[in-house]
Amino acid sequence: MAGFTKLVATILLMLTLIFSTGMIAEARTCESQSRRFKGLCFSKSNCGSVCHTEGFSGGHCRGFRRRCFCTRHC
Repeated sequence: MAGFTKLVATILLMLTLIFSTGMIAEARTCESQSRRFKGLCFSKSNCGSVCHTEGFSGGHCRGFRRRCFCTRHC
């Protein structure tokens, strides 16, 4: 009886590991410098609006030179 209990516990543990690793989804974000944004980028909403016109889902200001980078899910 003790062997059966260990077998059931092992099977449950293996099933838990298999299903838990399969359900983890990593959200990756791709980014590209905006081609239409002109000037220095200080407003995330302004950058995001320009990026929407380029077909991206959003954008943000980045770097020392304050460039607008557009983002989307890969």
